[in-house]
Amino acid sequence: MPCRSFQQDIGKLLKKFISKSQCDWDDKLCECLSAYRTTVRTPTKAISFSLVYEYEAVLPLEVQILSLRVALTTEMTDDEKHQLRLQELEALNDGRLQAQ
Repeated sequence: MPCRSFQQDIGKLLKKFISKSQCDWDDKLCECLSAYRTTVRTPTKAISFSLVYEYEAVLPLEVQILSLRVALTTEMTDDEKHQLRLQELEALNDGRLQAQ
């Protein structure tokens, strides 16, 4: 498989993000770069963000929908963390049931 360049990867991502008029590519560039930096790269089998900063990126969705990972970095009691994890697991089960 030929090696793709960074520019080709970003170009492909931009095509998915931009509107049909292609006038908003500069507005979507930050989103594309964020997606690129938080995705596992095939050659390294690693996330470039993690390689640079030596920790995993916290995605905006994880902050909006309080995840256990975010909760662990905040000052929550153990009971609150356990309750949050239980809620996450129940939500996963509900999603699986709806998918079936």
